Amino acid sequence: MSDLIFPGLVYGLGLITALICAIVVWISWRRTRAPILFWTGVSFIFLSINNVILLLDRVIFLSVNFWPWRQVPTVIAVLVLLYGFSRRTE
Repeated sequence: MSDLIFPGLVYGLGLITALICAIVVWISWRRTRAPILFWTGVSFIFLSINNVILLLDRVIFLSVNFWPWRQVPTVIAVLVLLYGFSRRTE
């Protein structure tokens, strides 16, 4: 059990960092209404979901393999970000 403390701490800090980034970007979007900030904030939300699943996979449910489920929010986050980058507004 003690060998799971450090990985859990690292995964938890990654989750907190992604959530803070999502909040900061979302606040900036509310002020400026820049579309790229909106899509970046949505992407960080999906990355936070990925970090939650990673924490569940590597620390809490050790006998269950969540790898395929971790890939879904990651792919969605990348696709949302690519869509935001490719979308042009005048």
